[in-house]
Amino acid sequence: MNKIYFDNAATTPIHPKVIELITNSMQTVFGNPSSSHLFGRSAKALVETARKNIAKRLNVTASEIVFTAGGSEADNMILRNAVNNLGVSRIITSKIEHHAVLHTVADLKNEDNINVDYVNILDDGSIDTEHLEELLINDSSKTLVSLMYINNEIGTILDVKTVSRLCQESNALFHSDAVQVFGHYNLDLQKIPIDFVVASAHKFHGPKGVGFTYFKKGFGIKPILTGGEQERGARAGTENVHSIIGMEKALELAYENLEADQQYIQNLKNYFIEQLKSTIKEIAFNGLATDVEKSSYVILNVRFPIDSAMLLFNLDMKGIAASGGSACQSGSSMGSHVLNEILSQEDAQKTSVRFSFNKHNTRKEVDFVVGILKDVFG
Repeated sequence: MNKIYFDNAATTPIHPKVIELITNSMQTVFGNPSSSHLFGRSAKALVETARKNIAKRLNVTASEIVFTAGGSEADNMILRNAVNNLGVSRIITSKIEHHAVLHTVADLKNEDNINVDYVNILDDGSIDTEHLEELLINDSSKTLVSLMYINNEIGTILDVKTVSRLCQESNALFHSDAVQVFGHYNLDLQKIPIDFVVASAHKFHGPKGVGFTYFKKGFGIKPILTGGEQERGARAGTENVHSIIGMEKALELAYENLEADQQYIQNLKNYFIEQLKSTIKEIAFNGLATDVEKSSYVILNVRFPIDSAMLLFNLDMKGIAASGGSACQSGSSMGSHVLNEILSQEDAQKTSVRFSFNKHNTRKEVDFVVGILKDVFG
């Protein structure tokens, strides 16, 4: 049976060199980074070297990087810290954010009585920046804007330059979940001022259960995990040394041939779009799939002309991995909150599937998948 993995927005295969590095480090570096002896110092040195290298890639300082157990924890850390430590009394976000943001914002509204405003979303999944500007101008409360850099379901890219400018003009803080950015796009935080960003290693061929957050210098951090002084007091718990150095290695490898990889995957996505259009009548795409500047080259969210409740199951039986919206929603009967927000009721009832790619996917795999889809919808 063919095994075709088109679900890279959910997670990516770990790079063999990352596996090798982690395996070797497990055999040779087992000290606690907080210990003062040789074994501890060796582990601490690896963690701090990884921190410096990641910071250099973002054009920030090492002290602004905090290691976490992944993107969801990092989002929670930022949002809760903004309210409980930085005096934020209002959060502006959107209804198509990852649930790590939406659910946390809802909890903060209930627990801390903060005000929450939702910026309007256009039909293509992009943010209505004019409405955002209105929201910022009409309320002088201490505000945090939390908007995802690349939507994990439809791939629409946020106009971060405009959002950053609007936030600066209104003295609002700006947080962006950039989980789908790192390893796929360069991000210079001196050129695009964002106060807080989030990354997760398993989105760029690194290990699961590790990520990092960037806290702009000058913002104190009140930990949500207490019990130790690790991460300069920002996060208690012994550092996950092996995964941290694996993440740094994965990031290094992701940027080695980034432009060539971007072009290859973009061409593969374009080919998939062309084949679907020529094979299935009334095929449609959610978001801005055909706009190479405003849509992730990794993600393609396809809307089929009818509802096919068993489509993902049938694809799986053929060895094809894809996702009905976010993988975080697997097993949910409520459907995608993102698609429900941007589609008409009629279109939302149709079957949509997210296909997402990496540099190891091929046109041959695309042809096989299109052939299976043709049998269902052709």
